[in-house]
Amino acid sequence: MLRVGLIGFGLAGQSFHAPIIQGTPGLELACILARSGTLAQQRYPEVRVARTLEELLADAQIRLCVVATPNTSHFDLARQCLLAARDVIVDKPFTTILSEAEELVRLAAQQKRLLTVYQSRRWDGDFQTVKKIVSAGTLGEITEYESRYDRFRPQPKLGSWRERAEPGAGILFDLGPHLLDQALILFGTPQAVSARLLYQRGGAVDDGFDIALEYPNFRALLRARMMAYAPTHHFLIHGRKGSFIKHGMDPQEDILRSPNPPSGTDWGPRWGEDPEQNWGTLSLTDGSDPQKIKTEIGDYRNYYANVRDAILGKAPLDVQPQQALNTMRVLELAQKSDRERRSVGWNELEN
Repeated sequence: MLRVGLIGFGLAGQSFHAPIIQGTPGLELACILARSGTLAQQRYPEVRVARTLEELLADAQIRLCVVATPNTSHFDLARQCLLAARDVIVDKPFTTILSEAEELVRLAAQQKRLLTVYQSRRWDGDFQTVKKIVSAGTLGEITEYESRYDRFRPQPKLGSWRERAEPGAGILFDLGPHLLDQALILFGTPQAVSARLLYQRGGAVDDGFDIALEYPNFRALLRARMMAYAPTHHFLIHGRKGSFIKHGMDPQEDILRSPNPPSGTDWGPRWGEDPEQNWGTLSLTDGSDPQKIKTEIGDYRNYYANVRDAILGKAPLDVQPQQALNTMRVLELAQKSDRERRSVGWNELEN
């Protein structure tokens, strides 16, 4: 068993890490760092609760540390864990600036420790479906790709660090890393980035964005909204041989955020199964009728299973540090594009 220390027990720790760590065979949730409150003890009475990072790291048997805290603390906490010779998962975004992410990658290499970012959305069933269709060449040469996250939260959440004007706040750094990571996996690094940040609720931080990754023959469009009452498609892909359109989000998040998330390793036979009414539609130019495509089964536990196997030397790491750096680069390019109101090249970041 690999012993895991979870740093932070807010939304990310409660919903997207603790139950998934527990649900992954071969991992033991050994300690939760919660600086105050009793919720961690109530939910996981068998798990030790620490109040400081030093207390968590005092357990020399903890091999893997998971940083699931507000974005501004990611760099310092991950750095301390690497210096303590622990393997590290950092929740997205990696850090608030690219240079700090690059420093962590250098440190991990020096310490000979595993370092990765929590890109669980690669294990969304709908993205697995899209990846399969694109990789198979079913649509031919891709001419347009759009992926979007639409939500309706008309009022900013008072007191939330995500709503304060500080580094790493706003929707770009919250939802952007998911959309960017998926597009970069499908299509590689773009030639240029064009972006606009939106402030539709009048708050201090961005609550929507439009990002275009510019490739030689098409643009990958990535969009997010907090003011979309009637959401449209989640994925839209056009190619020379046809189109694929998918509505509805992966079901795992809603279940994990519910009052009764799964516990233990047995999550039931239908975990990650997309309702049939949400299956995407594939329309081809060969004259065949449009057909519903069953969504692949999603399972965020596969992320942690891969990290487990990578630590044990049984598999290559799926979410590589360089991929995490590429996502951070696009986040900064998007900010630069928005400031300067122009498309910016991949290598245009200031020193």
